[in-house]
Amino acid sequence: MREVTASGQTVEEAVQSALKQLSMSRDEVEIEVIDEGKKGFLGLFGAKRAIVKIKEKSEEQEVVEETLLEERMKVDQTKDLRLNVQEAEVFLKEVAHNMGVQVNVQSELDGNKATFQLSGDKIAILIGKRGKTLNAIQYLTQLVLNKHGRNFHSVTVDAEGYRQRREETLIELAQKMASKAIRIDGKVALEPMPAYERKIIHSALQDSTEVSTYSDGVEPHRYIVIKPSK
Repeated sequence: MREVTASGQTVEEAVQSALKQLSMSRDEVEIEVIDEGKKGFLGLFGAKRAIVKIKEKSEEQEVVEETLLEERMKVDQTKDLRLNVQEAEVFLKEVAHNMGVQVNVQSELDGNKATFQLSGDKIAILIGKRGKTLNAIQYLTQLVLNKHGRNFHSVTVDAEGYRQRREETLIELAQKMASKAIRIDGKVALEPMPAYERKIIHSALQDSTEVSTYSDGVEPHRYIVIKPSK
């Protein structure tokens, strides 16, 4: 392990001199200030040079410092995410209030996924026809949650179990339209859906040996086509 003692008119000058002698950067060494020095009267009389000792860090020290830095970053990211979640909760309540609905908001974090559960009276207003209003609210909430974050988090906004009920409806629709495609021996196009709903349809029919599915069209009018397997 290399070390060197150097002097300079200031501590920084002494540090730079020592680093130059070792041909190392500041983050690769430990710095010990032996004497901060003294400027002296008029910069001349009674002046005293600063003295520092610089020692190369051991591999163990570097590992410890990197680990501490990673942990600190994780803590900072967690704090940022919690603040962003709180901001998203406030946003959801304000949106609902502006639509004449008072809601309770419960949030849950699971890795990079955030889920917000809405409950209250007149919740159907927030859901809208076939969930279109809720989907729009979900999209905006995702923007709010991620606008300050360093890492992207997906967002699900649910209203009193609507998402589960919608999934069940989509699975039933997938089976019904698959049967139709087989019966007419032709393609069946479904209405435009958001990506996560199309995924439900694809998943519901992915193991079928009688039909296959693919998406067509351009967002926000992208839709699923079910066709018989040849």
